Amino acid sequence: MIALSLAEIAGITGGRQYDIPDPDRTVTGPVVIDSRQVEPGSLFAAFAGEHVDGHDYARRAVEAGAAAVLAARPVGVPAIVVDDVERALGALARAVTERAGSTAVALTGSVGKTSTKDLIGQLLGALGPTVCPAGNLNNEIGLPLTALRATEDTRYLVLEMGARGIGHIRYLTELTPPRIGLVLNVGTAHLGEFGGREQIAVAKGELVEALPAAAEGGVALLNADDPLVRAMSTRTKARIVLFGEAPDADIRAENVRLTATGQPSFTLHTPTGCGEVTMRLYGEHHVSNALAAAAVAHELGMPADEIAATLSGAGQLSRWRMEVTERPDGVTIVNDAYNANPESMRAALRALAAMGSGRRTWAVLGKMAELGEESLAEHDAVGRLAVRLNVSKLVAVGDREAAWLRMGAYNEGSWGEESVHVSDAQAAVDLLRSELRPGDVVLVKASRSVGLERVAEQLLAGEGEVTGR
Repeated sequence: MIALSLAEIAGITGGRQYDIPDPDRTVTGPVVIDSRQVEPGSLFAAFAGEHVDGHDYARRAVEAGAAAVLAARPVGVPAIVVDDVERALGALARAVTERAGSTAVALTGSVGKTSTKDLIGQLLGALGPTVCPAGNLNNEIGLPLTALRATEDTRYLVLEMGARGIGHIRYLTELTPPRIGLVLNVGTAHLGEFGGREQIAVAKGELVEALPAAAEGGVALLNADDPLVRAMSTRTKARIVLFGEAPDADIRAENVRLTATGQPSFTLHTPTGCGEVTMRLYGEHHVSNALAAAAVAHELGMPADEIAATLSGAGQLSRWRMEVTERPDGVTIVNDAYNANPESMRAALRALAAMGSGRRTWAVLGKMAELGEESLAEHDAVGRLAVRLNVSKLVAVGDREAAWLRMGAYNEGSWGEESVHVSDAQAAVDLLRSELRPGDVVLVKASRSVGLERVAEQLLAGEGEVTGR
């Protein structure tokens, strides 16, 4: 973070200083919301959550080296007390990004945000100092924490923006105004909350509405293969750049294919040159993510051959997203359990089918949350797709939604032992341990709330218990 005195932070946030012996003391470390992550010179932001109140850890944070606490009430240690910690954190992020003067690149989409953000970070890191965190810090708290990592030396700031309602992305763009905005897709994630894909498109399009005009350097990078994203070109004054497999895309892929191990390979075309890409990531869906990242890098001056080479060497930085591990006995575990929606579930199943050529494949799947009235139909469709892709065995884990997955497979013709419904994660682990054979490929995927990553972890550990949710 750019060094700021406690007095300056109080001024920026409209806060009141309590128990601060030296208002000129400088915050030089990161801003954190977990007292265990405090470093000397940090600012600890205390949030009152549903189960844990950060104010209770204020003293521990200061003892660990925090310069002060950003809090909603006095806590008996040096603190800047504000009316709303979240809003204060946002105001601080806005001030720091303005002082840093970095080029802010923001991206949104229903599927693939975090994987694409990781690719962008690796590309831009080759051009100069870049802030691009692992994980998905994409909400009203996570995004400011990312922005606050910027320093005077930061050249590029990569920001992932999520939304659970209209106005969410607009608010995030006010905290960290982007010059380059990227929209990946409009899918069905959070469909139950938005009420339809058109409303999701309204929310995602708030990003391009916030961009500067073309004359001021604003650039909107839009997925040419998604009609709802392409249509956002009418909602921005920024210059439009299209990416995708469409013939008119400015940044496009041709000759897309998968290697024998399920990794995408394609020819990258840009307005200034071409390059061959063979990715280390798994699944054809990463082609679109790679093109989006390539569009960002191209706009910032990276030659096509360097983009292609960097994409070919890029790895997965964030956990539990098509995380592929081979056990000593030859069983391959694909841990994609961080989250799930219909689009990402279909992409993961297709990747499993490609990876499993000539091998037995297992799809260990749980519910996709927040689908509203479409939940039954979407789970049924995923079960059917597993059968159509010739997945050897579907293991549906959980209650109602898992039953719908199993029903879809059954209705598509998966009778006998080709699909099974189990009650919880432990039952899935027990089944797999008893039936896996060397060479099998196992995909584990569900919404984050299901916690199926523990199935993958226990299969890799080889022993221990898993408590299902």
